[in-house]
Order: sequence, then C-alpha cells, then structure tokens
Amino acid sequence: MPRDFRLSQSSLPVRYQRMPASTPPTHTVLLALFLGASVLGMLGGCASVPKVPEPNPSASTGVPQLVGRRGPLTAEQSKAILLKLGETRGDDRLLQRHLATQTAIADSPLVAGNRTKLLRDGEETFRAMFGAIRGAKRDINLEYYIFEDIAYDGAQLGDLLIQKRQAGIQVNILYDSYGSSATPTAFLDRLKNAGIKLLSFNPMNPLDTRGLPYAPNNRDHRKILVVDGQVAIVGGINMSTAYQSSGSGKSAAPPGTTPDQWRDTDLQIEGPAVAALQKLFLDHWASQKGEPFDAAAMFPANGPAGPAVVRVMGSAPGDNDPQYYASLLTAIRTAEKNVKITTAYFAPTAQEIDDLKSAAGRGVDVRLVLPGRSDSPLSIAVAHSHYTGLMEAGVTIHETHNIVLHSKTAVIDGVWSVIGSSNFDHRSVIANDEVDVVVLGSQAAQELEDLFARDEASATRVTLEAWKNRPLWNRLKERFSLLWESLL
Repeated sequence: MPRDFRLSQSSLPVRYQRMPASTPPTHTVLLALFLGASVLGMLGGCASVPKVPEPNPSASTGVPQLVGRRGPLTAEQSKAILLKLGETRGDDRLLQRHLATQTAIADSPLVAGNRTKLLRDGEETFRAMFGAIRGAKRDINLEYYIFEDIAYDGAQLGDLLIQKRQAGIQVNILYDSYGSSATPTAFLDRLKNAGIKLLSFNPMNPLDTRGLPYAPNNRDHRKILVVDGQVAIVGGINMSTAYQSSGSGKSAAPPGTTPDQWRDTDLQIEGPAVAALQKLFLDHWASQKGEPFDAAAMFPANGPAGPAVVRVMGSAPGDNDPQYYASLLTAIRTAEKNVKITTAYFAPTAQEIDDLKSAAGRGVDVRLVLPGRSDSPLSIAVAHSHYTGLMEAGVTIHETHNIVLHSKTAVIDGVWSVIGSSNFDHRSVIANDEVDVVVLGSQAAQELEDLFARDEASATRVTLEAWKNRPLWNRLKERFSLLWESLL
C-alpha cells in the first residue's frame, strides 16, 4: 500500500493504528496522537504556507512567449499556436484570460510542440512505462516516492532494468528513503550489483545523510520517468505493487472486488517539454550528492511531437513562491465557468478554502471528487471538517468508496489542466518536493473533463441536508483532526 509521510496509520516517527469507526479513541491513543503531532511539528520547523497575491493580468503585457525545441518563439508564432488551442470549443477568450494571469506569476516557460496522453490507473500507466523502458536506447532516469519491483504482463521491473543496463544503457534511480522504506534491500542490492545507480532522497537514518542537512520531514513526493530524453511519464502513480490490483485494462479486477484498488492518473509527454523533466531529475540528483554520470546525451533536440503547450513545475520546501500552488490558486481565482478537482488528500490551506468558496459564490461550477476511504484516515476527517462550509458556499462534493482515490488533477474553464504529484494539502506546499504539469488548451481539458465525469459518476454525491445530520461523534472527530491539519 502506498505510504504517505503524514499523520496516518503508517506515519513516522510514531505509527498510529486506526481504531474501529464505532470505537471512541482511548486516552492512550489520544496521547500518542498528541506526541506524534508534536514531534512532526518539530521536524517541520516553523514552515508556513506562503501568501499568494491576487492575480494581476495587467502585469503581463502582450502575447505570452512560448518556447520550442530551438528556444523562444516569435510573438507571431506564439500567437498562432495559442489561437489554435482555444478554437476547438470557442474558448479562446477564456484561454487568453488564464494565460494573462498565469504568465504574470509563473517562472517556468510555456513549451510548445508536445504530444500528451492521459494514463488511467496502474494498467495503462505500467503498460506505458514498460513500453518506454523496453524501447530505451541511451538512458533511463526514474524518480519515485515509492519504488518497488512492480510487475506488468508477466515481466518484473527489476529484470527489465537489469537487462537494459547489461545492454549498455544508463539506468539511474532516485527514490524517497521513507516512501520506499518497505522496499526489500535485496531488490535494491540486486540493481546496484548490476551497475544501476541508486540514490535515496533525504535518508531517514541521520548517520547516512551524505553531509546533507537532516530533514526527515521533507520528502521527495515526485513520480517521474524519463527515457532517452524523448518520452516522460509523470503524475500520481508510484512504482508500487498496490497498483497491480487495480486499473482500467482487461486484466484489472472490477472496482471494489479487491481490498485495495487505487484510482490514479498519470500523463505521458513527448516533445520539447521532456527536457524540463529531465532537468528536474538531474538537479535533484546533484542536490542529493548522487554519483556523477554522463548527462551529455540526455537532452536530444526533440522536434514538435504534437499540439500541446505544456508548463512543467517542480516545487520544493523553502520555496518563497511555490509555482504550482500559486498557479492553482490563480487559475481558481480566474475561473469563470467551472473548476473540477480530484485529490487524494484534502487538507486545504486557508487560501485554497477561501478561493474555492469565492469561485462558487460568483457562479462558477466548483466540483470536488474526494476519497471516502484512504490510507490516511486522519486526512479524511480533516476533509470532512470543511464540507459544510464548502457546500453552503455552493461547492459540489462527491466521495469515492469502492476505490482508494489517489489521483491529483484539476481542470478549469475547459482550457487549463494539471496532472501531477501535489495534493490539495499543506504538505504539498511546504514539506514535499513535487512535480506538476499544466497543459493548456481545449483538447487536453476535454480529455481530463471526460475522466473527471467518469470518476464523479462512480462516486456518491454528498448533500448538505444529509451532511448536517451526521452523527455527533463524527463531528467531534473532525474537530479533533483540525489540530493536525497543517501537518498533513
């Protein structure tokens, strides 16, 4: 089961065992929760959520400049590409509005000429991953919160990576030391002995920090695969065996028929934007003092592969202006038609709550698909504590119950889409290294809206009337959970 460094039944430094839903917590459990929160609070230091200012479209002048495989495009080239993005459904005005506000706050470039493909669940994603790795000719770079020896179509990941290394292909793996703490050492040793380079992010053992500052609360939550600098896969799906029991393909079991079925979303990218993900990996490897390797051939000149305009955003603790957080809030504040969000952990910041309510208040159709079951029960209680206020403001909420929702996506106004590793919570803003990809245009947005509609249709609508009549004990749990919201 995927493990998240948060107050849950699988957290460090104190492990919590969830009590049955009908059993009030004992004084012992309450004390353990209090001590655990105190320790995590000390580990997190004095980190606070940065304040994101209101969008200022006038701060961006002229046509946003796009980047292609040979560098910046001219204003005329950029304008022609952007006009095509919104013409499919007549959303050009909305696209231009979002472009103006986003350009004013984002540092990373908009990259034109990419082909993108949504990947649903483990079945589709593992098929794409194994296919890309099998086709590798020069190098394979992997960065994952959870890295395990997954299987697909009768093949093991470890065997495939070793075969590629024996064929002379570079294989480099960066994995989170906490997220992958249950990965068998024998598996990792086997990869190392085959000549594959492995590096653990922020080791949990303070004696094994490689001279880096000890930061056990700062985790590498990214999920990135880059092959030959030409194809990349990014999103919420870990290299985790948990995804082998779920999916949307022929070999997947029907939803709800296995104990833990994980609903998640990844994005495959081909084109010039792959270089940005490659750079994120290499920068992370260097910052963690990984063994040097030859990266000269890892940035091929990728020609246009499709019509998608993409922005890659990597975030890390200590960022004064986290790009993804600022971009998401700005997109919500700019929204005129709709906001559709799925997230695995809903422990929102004050600004996120205020912006969702404000959007609904001005007539925007704001919809959330959230998990009804999770590997972090405390995050469910925190989410529930916000339902009443959100629904009173006009936000529509659906909960999934026959799956474990782990997808992190948003689509706004049919023109702005994002898929990545960031959740709608505090940790993704102030404690985790994350990666998220914004895709502009009607075509990509339509694909994500269709996926959202499928998730919403299979979920249960939460109504305000029924919610106000929930048991008193549930309300007390929600109040209690808010003590730890900023740590989730």
